Amino acid sequence: MGWGASEVARVTHRLTAIKVANLKAKGLYPDGAGLYLRITISGTKSWLFRFSRYGTTRDMGLGPIAAVSLARARELAAEARRERLDGADPIETRKTKRASQSLAEARGTTFRSCAEQLMASQKAGWRNTKHRRQWQSTLSTYVYPVIGDLPVGAIDTTLVMNVLAPFWTVKPQTASRVRGRIEAVLDWAKVRGLREGQNPAQWRGHLNHLLPTRAKVRRIRHHPALPYAELPTFMAEIRCESSIIARALEFVILTAARTGEGRGARWDEIDLKQCIWIVPGERMKSGREHRVPLSPRAVEVLAAMAEVRQSEFVFGGMKQGRPLWEKSLLNLVRVMRPGVTVHGFRSTFRDWAAETTSFPNHVIEMALAHSVSDAVEAAYRRGDLLEKRRKLMEAWATYCGRPASAEVVVLKQRRTT
Repeated sequence: MGWGASEVARVTHRLTAIKVANLKAKGLYPDGAGLYLRITISGTKSWLFRFSRYGTTRDMGLGPIAAVSLARARELAAEARRERLDGADPIETRKTKRASQSLAEARGTTFRSCAEQLMASQKAGWRNTKHRRQWQSTLSTYVYPVIGDLPVGAIDTTLVMNVLAPFWTVKPQTASRVRGRIEAVLDWAKVRGLREGQNPAQWRGHLNHLLPTRAKVRRIRHHPALPYAELPTFMAEIRCESSIIARALEFVILTAARTGEGRGARWDEIDLKQCIWIVPGERMKSGREHRVPLSPRAVEVLAAMAEVRQSEFVFGGMKQGRPLWEKSLLNLVRVMRPGVTVHGFRSTFRDWAAETTSFPNHVIEMALAHSVSDAVEAAYRRGDLLEKRRKLMEAWATYCGRPASAEVVVLKQRRTT
């Protein structure tokens, strides 16, 4: 049977290893000086140290007998008694030590581990798998070899510069994106208490004093574009092609869309009655839904695709249930016009609209799904100017469909505000 605390004599070493092994009944069995063997109703045996603080009895678990021997339990109890003599609470002292150890271990978490956790947490919010792959690729190529296995709390400005400096002037756009991704990982780590202080990858007020701006390093290289004067001939050639890739390319040009937006168009985004293509925000670079007015020729392209529809995608690829391959449109353009890119047709559209029409700039920019930088203009223009953009896209389709031999004529439109 067990003994109550009031019955404990002021002696120690009452228990022996054999006695501990043979005891079976539920109860508290004193070894002396506050150390007890505790046996539960299920027969589980463990050690505890009992002491009084501010008139309240407190029990401090010392571990099960399977892990803590009688001798070790006596050592732990002796340590606890010394803390009591110093006026400390051994239970609170242990909690503080464990918290400090956990914090030290957490701050030893590597940059790579933090980056992977951040990417996992942001997975649902990213626009597409390509964006996620770019994160993984750039971190694996440029960051992990330098700081990937270092504690995230130890990353400082010198280490960030060690990552960025070797390719900052060679690949400024990539380097700028890598810097932003390092900054995001370190911010994530700070919020979770894994590091402290200023973010060493911060640009404004920090790295901008150590590294040249992208504009000073290298002028931005624009996507090679076909001159708009040559577009009618190109479109005539495209229309002679019967492939799905050719129809997808024509649709992308007619709508001035980005390649990924057009290539991944789904039938549930198309409203043929209203002649509108509604691209959801998760597929847009801006993250906002974009309504695209469809010209008669764009509708004709969709009607042709509807006749051969095989999946949810307007322009289905070789694999069932998948859109066209990412490089398919670019490969076709490279064959037809070496040096020109698919994205460059957006510049072709922009040049044509600016130089041959009188459509307002904000209408043109909205057709390209660009953000409006001017605050006054943005405040004035709250809608998406769908009908004004419809006139613009119809004029564009008319121009694209001109006979290839026709002389280019400037199409000055009556100004619409």
